[in-house]
Amino acid sequence: MAMISAMNSPLPLRNPCPPGVCDCQRDELLEVPGADTRVLLLTRNEEQRLLERLESLQSLEDLQRMQQRLLEQLGIRLHIEPSHGEVRSMRGIHMHFDAHPGLCRKTRQSIPAAIRRAMEKRPEIAWRLLDSNDLFSGL
Repeated sequence: MAMISAMNSPLPLRNPCPPGVCDCQRDELLEVPGADTRVLLLTRNEEQRLLERLESLQSLEDLQRMQQRLLEQLGIRLHIEPSHGEVRSMRGIHMHFDAHPGLCRKTRQSIPAAIRRAMEKRPEIAWRLLDSNDLFSGL
């Protein structure tokens, strides 16, 4: 009997951020009937697993698969592109999310940081990203 009730229990949602610390609008999102709340399934433990996975990226294709999984599973879209100016380091690669209620400020910072760490370990990911955006096409 306990197994049946466990199957019907709701999935755990991310705990709310301390008041005034974040602009994620978590509570407002929960109040909207039929709102896409998948992003709230990214609990702190799941976020740690995601960050570890992002830090271990092996290729640009791997990064693109992870971007697709973020969209499919959490409903968040991450854009990664070279800055319009000169790219001299991993900081020259611009990463931003589409506006999405429920996406914690800390998460919006930690995901790009994990991707940058992966690119520092495997610079060929950044080179392929730059090449895919025609940075090296004229050489």
